[in-house]
Amino acid sequence: MIDKTVVKELDFDRYFGTWYEIARYDHRFEQGLVGVTATYSLRNDGKIKVVNRGYKESLQGPLSEAEGKAKVPDKNVPGKLKVSFFWIFYGDYFVLDLDEDYQWVLIGSSSDKYLWILSRTPQISDELYQQLLVKLSKRGYDVSRLIKVEQTGK
Repeated sequence: MIDKTVVKELDFDRYFGTWYEIARYDHRFEQGLVGVTATYSLRNDGKIKVVNRGYKESLQGPLSEAEGKAKVPDKNVPGKLKVSFFWIFYGDYFVLDLDEDYQWVLIGSSSDKYLWILSRTPQISDELYQQLLVKLSKRGYDVSRLIKVEQTGK
């Protein structure tokens, strides 16, 4: 059984900005993408703008970009968002764990098929990566399924 408990508090002003994908469960809509980032900002309608970018096959490959929107359906549970990239179809975006300084975040879903480790920087230390794997393992996630995402050196 996987523990999908989400954070109790989420300061969106601090969460907004760009996050680098450090690792993910592989899935069809990101297959073969490297240098992946997710950028969050506030839209005029109060929803959250989500822009995912990544390069196909190599950091010199063609850029792939998807723009979507996110919303918080229950203001009492800010860590459970709904994200849409395809018209009216929304998927779960669960903020499972978040660094107190908003430097890394663990993202899951109601489905066991999705898992991400994101960071404010393109790389994290091996020590931090191992600590995050332990956190995910304790929740019941199969961390052997994670693929590390090639990132820029910036």
